[in-house]
Amino acid sequence: MEWYIGLIIGVAAGAIIAVAIFLLVPTLRKNSAKSAANGIIRDAEIKAEHITKNAQLDAKQAAFEAKQQAQNEIRQMKADAQIEQKKLDAREASIDQRDAALLKREEVLDQKREELEGGIESNKKKSQELSDKIDSIIAELEKVSGMSVKEAHDEIMARLENKMSAEIAAYIKNAEDEAEAQAQEKATNLLALACDKYAQDVTTERTVSVIALPNDELKGRIIGREGRNIKILEQTLGVDLVIDDTPEVITVSCFDPIRREIAKRTLEYLVKDGRIQPGRIEEVSAKFTRELKQETQKAGEEAAYKLGLPRINRELLGYLGRLKYRTSFGQNVLQHSIEVAHLTGIMAAELGLDQNLAKRAGLLHDIGKAVDFEQEGSHVQLGYDLAKKYGEPEVVLNAIASHHGDTECKFIISHLVKAGDTLSAARPGSRSETVENYIKRVQELETIAKGFDGVSQAFAMQAGREIRVMVDYEKVSDADAVIMATQIREKIEKEMTYPGQIKVFVLREYKAIEYAK
Repeated sequence: MEWYIGLIIGVAAGAIIAVAIFLLVPTLRKNSAKSAANGIIRDAEIKAEHITKNAQLDAKQAAFEAKQQAQNEIRQMKADAQIEQKKLDAREASIDQRDAALLKREEVLDQKREELEGGIESNKKKSQELSDKIDSIIAELEKVSGMSVKEAHDEIMARLENKMSAEIAAYIKNAEDEAEAQAQEKATNLLALACDKYAQDVTTERTVSVIALPNDELKGRIIGREGRNIKILEQTLGVDLVIDDTPEVITVSCFDPIRREIAKRTLEYLVKDGRIQPGRIEEVSAKFTRELKQETQKAGEEAAYKLGLPRINRELLGYLGRLKYRTSFGQNVLQHSIEVAHLTGIMAAELGLDQNLAKRAGLLHDIGKAVDFEQEGSHVQLGYDLAKKYGEPEVVLNAIASHHGDTECKFIISHLVKAGDTLSAARPGSRSETVENYIKRVQELETIAKGFDGVSQAFAMQAGREIRVMVDYEKVSDADAVIMATQIREKIEKEMTYPGQIKVFVLREYKAIEYAK
C-alpha cells in the first residue's frame, strides 16, 4: 500500500513539475526575445548614427569642393577681365595717338592748301599778264604781215606739207625697215604687255561660276555656324566661295575648271536638297567627283569615235575629255580640237597624206591645256610630255610642239595642224564674239578705209585682222600711200575696239588680169 501511495505522490510531484515547466518556458522565451530585440535596436541605432555622421562629412566635403571650384572660376574670370581691360586700355591709347596724328596731319594739310590757293591765285595773275602780252605781240605781227593768225597757220602748214611729204614718207619707210629688223624683240614685248593688260579680264570671265539661290536665307546655311560649312566647302572642293550682298546669288571662283564644275554641281545639289552639313558636303562632293571623271572619260572617247581614231590610250582620252570644261578666249577647247582635227584631216586627204594620223595630231594638239592649270609650264610643253608618256607617234609629238612656233615643223602634218589651229581660231564668231559683232566690225573697218580721198576699194581680210586698201594710182603717189596707211591706222585705233591687231595694207599698182577658159 505504501508503494502505491508513494507512486501517487511521485506522479503528483511530476505533474506539478511539468505544469511549472510549462508555465515558465514561455516566460523565459519572451525574456530572451526581448533581450535580442533590444540588442538589434542598439546595433541599428549605432549604424544609423555612423551613416548620419558619414553623410554629414560627405556633404561638408562636397560643399567645400564646390566652394573651391567657384572661387577658382571667379579668380579666372577676374584675370580674364583684367587682360581684356589692359587690351582695351592699349587700344584706347592707340586710338588717341591716331587722333593726335590725324589732327596734326589735318593742320599741315590746311596750311598746304592755303599755300596752294595763294600760288594758284598768283599763277592766274601771271597767266593773264602773259596772255595779254601774247595778244599784243600777235596783233603787232598781224599788222606787219598783213595776214590773220589762221591765214598764216594755213600758209605755213601747206608749204610744210608740200615740202616734207616726200621726207615724211622716207622717214616712215626707214622706221618700218628698222622695226622689221627688230620685229622679234618688239613682238615679244608687245605680247607680254598685252597679256598683262588682258589678264584681269580673262580671270574675271573664265574663272568664276554663279550659283542661283531660291532665297537669301540659304546664304546663312551655306556659311554655317561660325563659318563652319563654308570652310568645309572651300577645303573639300578646293575653290573660293564669294558670298556678298548680291541677292540670291553666290559665286564660285577657281582657276581649275574641273574643280569649279564639281563645286558648282555640289552646291546646286546641296541647295536643292537642303541638308547642308560637313558630312553631307563631303559625300556629295565625292559623288560628283566620280561622276565628272566618268563624263570626261566618255567625252574623250566620243571625240575619238566621231573622228574614227582607234588605239588611243584610254587615260589620254580621259585627259582629252577634260578639255570639255576648258575654254580659251571664250572658245571651248574640246570643240576647237575636234574642229582642228577635221580641218587637218581634210587638208591631208587633199595632199594624199595619212588622214587618220593628221586627225590624231589635230585632236591632241592642245592636250596640254587639260593640265596647264595644275602643273607648271606652257600647254605646248605639257602636251608634248603627256603625249610622249602615252606613246604617241613622232608626227603627233612634233605637231604638238610646233603648233605655236616653239619648235620647227619637221613633218607636213605639223604644218597642217598649225594651219588648222589658225583657221579654227580665226573663223567668224569662234572666239568671244558673235557673228553680228564680227560683221559690224568688218563693215566699220571698210567704211573707215573708204572715207579717205583716192581710195577706190577696201576689203577686210583674215576675219578682220587685215584691211587691204586699193588706191587710184593717178591720185595717190607712193609717198601719199605711206602717209595714208599711217592715217588709216590712227583712225582705226581711235574709233574702233577690236581684239589683237589689224594690218593696214595700202596698194598702189596697175594690174592687167586675164582668165584662160
